[in-house]
Amino acid sequence: MTPGERRGAFAHALREGLAICWPIFSAILLLQAGLGAVIGLLEGWGIGTGIYFAFITGLTVGFGEFVPTTALTRTLTVLIGLSGIVLTGMIAALGVKAFYRSERN
Repeated sequence: MTPGERRGAFAHALREGLAICWPIFSAILLLQAGLGAVIGLLEGWGIGTGIYFAFITGLTVGFGEFVPTTALTRTLTVLIGLSGIVLTGMIAALGVKAFYRSERN
């Protein structure tokens, strides 16, 4: 198999995996956005800033420009972080599975 055929097989396997897992991915992203909106409202940042905070936290970047101050918002932030780790792990697992599938063909 040529390198171009392997790349095509990898892309095909990755698209198949994403199609199967998309409902889970979208649920996690909606959960993060919803928790971010709640945190933004509770902290007085606004919904948009809360969602921004959630995705920065979920990506485990955490710039530190917004910091939750109450026990409830800190707990919700931990949930966002854990869901981000799950999302990253699922994407990595899909990539590894697609790689193995493309090598077998």
